[in-house]
Amino acid sequence: MRARRLISAVFLVAACSRPAEEPAPLPTGEEWVESVNAWRAKHETDYRRDWATIAGLHFLEPGTHSIGSAKANGIVLPADLPATVGKVVVADGWVRYEPAPGITPTQNGKPLTGTVVLKEPDKDPADEVAVADVKFAVHQSGQRLSLRVWDPDGKEAREFAGFEWFPIQENYRVVAKFIPDETPKKMAVVNTYGDPDLYPTEGVVEFTLNGEIVRLRPFTTRPKRFYFVFRDGSSGQETYETARFLYSDLQDDGTTVLDFNEAYNPPCAFNKYTTCPIPIKENRLAVRILAGEKAYKGHD
Repeated sequence: MRARRLISAVFLVAACSRPAEEPAPLPTGEEWVESVNAWRAKHETDYRRDWATIAGLHFLEPGTHSIGSAKANGIVLPADLPATVGKVVVADGWVRYEPAPGITPTQNGKPLTGTVVLKEPDKDPADEVAVADVKFAVHQSGQRLSLRVWDPDGKEAREFAGFEWFPIQENYRVVAKFIPDETPKKMAVVNTYGDPDLYPTEGVVEFTLNGEIVRLRPFTTRPKRFYFVFRDGSSGQETYETARFLYSDLQDDGTTVLDFNEAYNPPCAFNKYTTCPIPIKENRLAVRILAGEKAYKGHD
């Protein structure tokens, strides 16, 4: 009986001393290349619709702001709209839109009647309100409220120069280890309009890229979803000078796959009416990452 116990103990020690299983190898080949190309195509479609069409950003002080195409309005909308489409009223953290007589706005394709709440205190802004083809919604930059305007036929949309990407390269797809902080926190991150926005963060990721050990701090947009805002040695040369963005998912084994072939320019690279976070100090890398989206060429 004692011999059996000793043998069992030996097997138990041996099992406990085995190294943890290595993560499954990353898929390669045509299937992976096709998935990156499909991601890029969807990204381009989404950005052309949602970000290249932004035609204005109007910061809102408390009070009443007339809105319409006439130049005398406090908020001037595209010229093909009526001279007056109503007014935006800002008070005590509330933002309301009061349509002018004869104007029937829509929201998500449904007609609206009477006053429309665009923002309540301590809540996310309401969905975009449309008057003809022009849409508007409240956007928050730090503590400041603004009215963001979309026009699919506006100057910004017409002059958008499109996207340019590096060739897809397997060496820029890496597995990173997540190193959690002792306590999750929120960081104040300054955006391109100089306003601090709060982002939750839970730790850093560490990986090897082209022989160099690199660390990045992601923000957590939802459980196990990472959002990276970074600069690298190519920023201001081959890539956009302010930042690029990248998303990844945290796996159950504590790793995450960073595919820099899907790193992309923030909308502030091509549209002055957008607010984008500026990389924090620990996300300003010396290593050159020649993958993903190249610098926008539209302003040359």
